[in-house]
Amino acid sequence: MTGRWALAPAEAGAALLVPLGRDGLPGGPVLTEPDLVESVRSRPGVTRWVWRSTAEVYPRLLAAGVRVERCYDVECAELLLLGHEGRLGEPRSAAAAWARLRDAPAPADPPPRPAEPGAQSSLFEPPSGTGLPFDALLDVYAEQLRRHDATTHPDRMRLLTASESAGMLVAAEMNRSGLPWRADVHREVLDGLLGERYAGGGEPRRLAEAAEEVSAAFGRRVRPDLPADVVRAFAQAGIKVKSTRRWELEGIDHPAVEPLIRYKKLYRIWTAHGWSWLQDWVREGRFRPGYLPGGTVSGRWTTNGGGALQIPKVMRQAVVADAGWRLVVADADQMEPRVLAAISRDRGLMEVAGHEGDLYTALSDRAFHGDRDHAKLALLGAVYGQTSGDGLKNLAALRRRFPQAVAYVDDAAKAGEEGRLVRTWLGRTSPPAAGAGEDGEAGIPQAGAGPPPGEGSGAYGFTPGYASTDARARGRFTRNFVVQGSAADWALLLLAALRRTLFAAGMRAELVFFQHDEVIVHCPAEEAEAVVEAIREAGELAGRVAFGRTPVRFPFTTAVVERYAEAK
Repeated sequence: MTGRWALAPAEAGAALLVPLGRDGLPGGPVLTEPDLVESVRSRPGVTRWVWRSTAEVYPRLLAAGVRVERCYDVECAELLLLGHEGRLGEPRSAAAAWARLRDAPAPADPPPRPAEPGAQSSLFEPPSGTGLPFDALLDVYAEQLRRHDATTHPDRMRLLTASESAGMLVAAEMNRSGLPWRADVHREVLDGLLGERYAGGGEPRRLAEAAEEVSAAFGRRVRPDLPADVVRAFAQAGIKVKSTRRWELEGIDHPAVEPLIRYKKLYRIWTAHGWSWLQDWVREGRFRPGYLPGGTVSGRWTTNGGGALQIPKVMRQAVVADAGWRLVVADADQMEPRVLAAISRDRGLMEVAGHEGDLYTALSDRAFHGDRDHAKLALLGAVYGQTSGDGLKNLAALRRRFPQAVAYVDDAAKAGEEGRLVRTWLGRTSPPAAGAGEDGEAGIPQAGAGPPPGEGSGAYGFTPGYASTDARARGRFTRNFVVQGSAADWALLLLAALRRTLFAAGMRAELVFFQHDEVIVHCPAEEAEAVVEAIREAGELAGRVAFGRTPVRFPFTTAVVERYAEAK
């Protein structure tokens, strides 16, 4: 009993399921079984489960102790395919896909539900209004297979869909495991930073003291939590400021600056990770925020609540391994420059990125007379579009030594400025520009041995509906997109490979945290060395699977610690 099977929940905990042929069509009769969990548990030989949404099925399986090796998430696939077709922003539910198949009006996607504080798996509760007949789901799946074949690079697009589906499995498992979090340590940190709390829920003592110092410096009552009030107070003191951002305040000579900056730091801790946050989000020694794979158009993850991807360094003291366990914290070293080397196929840059040492030092030895800072600024400037001042000079030096790498991001920027679609290496596609034509990608320039430099999803900070009417802004967006999005492609494959390795080795280790280029595994102390090696191997495997065999290496800086804060 091998191959692919389609699965859908039915009433009263039952399940509908059917084997699938290579064309995606049913390979036998549809079965109705009384228990969804047992229908999966009794078929360990199934190589991939096809379902509407991992959110709908997998948490129920995990709760019963059933793990799935691979899946195909129809709604993840629909989002990726819509993007490739230049239709990002259209409803992506399976019900909408079925409506489009019948030339019927597509129902709107249900609004996203924020994770409920303290809930173990609120992210993975099925949204309402997305049900559809089982035979309709099978039709949508078969059509998606045909649509994959019609993409620019079908094999890469299929790999992207598989890795995105694997990411949904990882997210569900991480949400169930949770990040170890010591509430008592968290409270100690808050007490030390913020001081005593006053009755009535007002600002804690040290915040109140800083606010008083700010008012005293201005000679009148000023609310430091209200930027407009602070700007007005500076204006009355004869100092013009546009905002209360730290970098602007630090350039001002006024006695209010120091307590104001101190207040802002403490205020952020109090509001974002204070006592209320602790009460809402930490249960039974675990923090479960609800991870959202592909939460940005570039493919980077976000969370559905709790701000898991922005844990302040001071709060990392509360992330403590269980007794006898360790946290293996691994940061990918200079991931985006290494990805640029791989996708551009620039021989010089691939050679620089072919070593596990500091990439910027190696780069500076090649093109910047040993000046590491200039080398780093030049390479990041090429990716992020810094083309003025010293950035322009550094970019010129980079272009002379690594012309193919710079041309790759230049071509992506040009495609974006012209309103064309750009894609990541695997095929995640950027949002269409406002007013772009239906195909949106005629004449996308080629770069290196890879796909058109503009074939992929977006950059962080932009929503799936992003469509800038400013050509230069969109060019900066797409320039960064092809690198950052391709790095997100690699990270998905890293997670999938690491997940499989840990399970295949029979380890008790669990993936508990992931953000962009960092992963944390919680494991028994005796498994730590094996986990470190598994992460290293998974990174290299992800590089080969994503980009083919290149000289580029993807090393990690890894720490085995009891507290997350010790890794920094």
